[in-house]
Amino acid sequence: MTGGEPFAFKDFLNAIVPGLIARTPHTVSVLTNLSAPLPSLRRFAALTQGRLGIVSASLHLETVTAVEFADKAAAFRDALDGAARFVVNSVLVPGRLDAVLAARDVLAARGLRLFPQLMKVGRGLATYDDGEKDALRELLGDQPGPERANVSPSYFGRRCWTGVDYFVLLQDGDAWSCRTARRHREGFLGNALDGTFALQSAPRACPWAICPCTVPANRGMIEGVGAAASAPDATLGAP
Repeated sequence: MTGGEPFAFKDFLNAIVPGLIARTPHTVSVLTNLSAPLPSLRRFAALTQGRLGIVSASLHLETVTAVEFADKAAAFRDALDGAARFVVNSVLVPGRLDAVLAARDVLAARGLRLFPQLMKVGRGLATYDDGEKDALRELLGDQPGPERANVSPSYFGRRCWTGVDYFVLLQDGDAWSCRTARRHREGFLGNALDGTFALQSAPRACPWAICPCTVPANRGMIEGVGAAASAPDATLGAP
């Protein structure tokens, strides 16, 4: 669930999360900036026991200190289903990499892992100065895969099962096949609140130059990537 801050939508905890748990078999994952009060976060943890996949917490160092964020994140993590994964993501803004490196150490002290993301600009990637190469390497590692960092690779032309086995849900109930599809205003699956939501019936070839989300790759939903490298054949557009 994503799209702005989901916890800011009044029906997120009152209708959307309970509805997903009661009416679907899906594993629930959420992207949040942790701005919600800790009691609300703990309520989410209680509602999703046994059904939670990943909590991705976005660290925005321009609005919160690393210590404040890390303390709240650790408290939230401790309330979650024991089988769920918790990761802290942070965009690598050019000129601010030293602050992210320092925050990584604060998070690590509380047993939290930083998942760095290259900064996207429009439909491409930001430019980093030559002097930032060492910091980038320190944060990203060498040739990181989708489980280590988000470097927005291209999967253009590969079959993708987003919209079939996975979808992105916004706080207003709108559902999209993936984050990139939503950005391009394609792949709309209906609305979870008004009863129009429906999954797609078959995979399709990715039509975009970059994939800014690592969830599909890490779940084996992209042809030739991870677990999908050995996925059974499927015909695009099949009923």
